[in-house]
Amino acid sequence: MNTFKTILVGFLAGLAGAYTFFAYQTEKTAREQAKQELNVNNFEPKEIYRPNIIEPNSAAASDNVDFSLAAAKATPSVVYINSISQSGASYSYWDLLFGGGGSQTQVSSGSGVIFTQDGYIVTNNHVVESAEKIQVLYNKKSYDAELIGTDPSTDLAVLKIKETNLPAIVLGNSKTLAVGEWVVAVGNPFSLSSTVTVGIVSAKGRRINVVEDKFPIESFIQTDAAINPGNSGGALVNKNGDLVGINTAILSRTGSYTGYAFAVPVDIAKKVVEDLIKYGLPQKAFFGGDVMEYDYQNAKKYDLDVNVKEFKGVLLGDLSRGGAAAKAGLQEGDIIIRVNEADINSKSAFEEELSYRYPGDKVSIDYLRSGKKLNVSVTLFNKNGDTNLVKRKIFNDGTLGANLEAVEYGVKINKIRDGLFSRLGLPENYTIVSINRQRVKDPQEVIDFFNEFKGPVYLYGFNSSRQEVPLRFNLR
Repeated sequence: MNTFKTILVGFLAGLAGAYTFFAYQTEKTAREQAKQELNVNNFEPKEIYRPNIIEPNSAAASDNVDFSLAAAKATPSVVYINSISQSGASYSYWDLLFGGGGSQTQVSSGSGVIFTQDGYIVTNNHVVESAEKIQVLYNKKSYDAELIGTDPSTDLAVLKIKETNLPAIVLGNSKTLAVGEWVVAVGNPFSLSSTVTVGIVSAKGRRINVVEDKFPIESFIQTDAAINPGNSGGALVNKNGDLVGINTAILSRTGSYTGYAFAVPVDIAKKVVEDLIKYGLPQKAFFGGDVMEYDYQNAKKYDLDVNVKEFKGVLLGDLSRGGAAAKAGLQEGDIIIRVNEADINSKSAFEEELSYRYPGDKVSIDYLRSGKKLNVSVTLFNKNGDTNLVKRKIFNDGTLGANLEAVEYGVKINKIRDGLFSRLGLPENYTIVSINRQRVKDPQEVIDFFNEFKGPVYLYGFNSSRQEVPLRFNLR
């Protein structure tokens, strides 16, 4: 009897437990279903939403995505450039006797754009600045290129090859180029010749502080078209295949394209190329004052009213004594809002407007001072503080067998041919800083010394790769 009671109680307890578990599971399932209905990731509507689809015009759609015409038009005008230099060179009298020196030939590549049918080619200064020899590869032929001139402030350079009837690129207009507009980059990345990539104009007037010059001009076109090492100096064209920029730089932590690339606007490049061909060096117009972004911090720094609706214009900072701006009556703290017909709202926009001008040009400046709008005419100067065009002076001496030119740090030697410098083994584009520990700045000083001096010589200078190259020898 006790055994039966025990079995009955156990059965009823199990039945109750099973019912409780069943009820709990049923409630849990209901809660989960309710929760899933509120979860957008799992929600499935009872009716499938079908949007109204409007078929686009097939011709218009094709126009928006097909860049074959632009590529076909621009690609023949882009060339491959080899920049050849010596690295790790050690030049001495003993090297000349025994052929030593341990120098290694380095070849770096880049791109260039044919500007004229008679062989003028534009590229980046950084592509050729270290070159002792420059080769242009075009149409399966190799040409020795002459360096016509460079402009470090815009990172541009002009080369010349002996050829005619070349397919000069069609020049476009970078001023009318719109943010969001399609662009095509043509160049030779990673030694892959005639490569085409596509993107849009991401921004204009970018200043990224990559130009290594005392007076840099940066007003880059920013694009997301893929530009990599080797693309430098290549073409950025619009959908018509017209040149709108010279590809110059990328922002990257890896050294390769990561979404940001920059090109010099063609309107800036046109003037630089014309100057280098005509004068051998760029004709820079100087304002005689440092401008900075007009924002809250800079306005506060100059004790200007910071309770303004918006900060429009650029702020004039340090003025050069006797410079163009000071002579026109401008003062520190003036806010420049317009140059001629162009509204100015950034430092890069101001620099771009000046980049089109020559020494002696007059520009109309609208500015704000103490809340009042004023206007003044400013006559721009050259780097020497006058309005004359700057002329390039090249000395040619037959005994030395080279061209000599005064540069910032000394006297630069190039176009070395048969003569004393060739026998001494001086490298192409070698810059003499001092002779027997005496600084030299005038080419005539170098010519007079080598034509008159006899005895031991200690020459200090640097080669095209900016490596220090001291030389010791005897003149007899």
